[in-house]
Amino acid sequence: MIQYIDQQLIVSKTIDFANAEQVYLTGLKHIQQHKEFPLVVDLAQLEQGNTLSLAVLVQWLRQTPNNKGLHFKNVSEKMLKVIQACHLQDDLKLI
Repeated sequence: MIQYIDQQLIVSKTIDFANAEQVYLTGLKHIQQHKEFPLVVDLAQLEQGNTLSLAVLVQWLRQTPNNKGLHFKNVSEKMLKVIQACHLQDDLKLI
């Protein structure tokens, strides 16, 4: 689900109610060990963007310096629509 490769967090598969807490905790562990920010979160392998996925990403972001320590790349069109529906497009740095 979460891999740390080339100084990026790679999110894969689906985040759902069964695994959301584990995905969050695994990602948080990597974030807490990271020394230099921003950290890039690659969503290219995320199979389904939904509000639960977004909640995990936002919670990770809140654990970074000044709530600005993550940059998100390869955001799917569906995930982008979820971000916009939640009015978070100005809060999340999309690259």
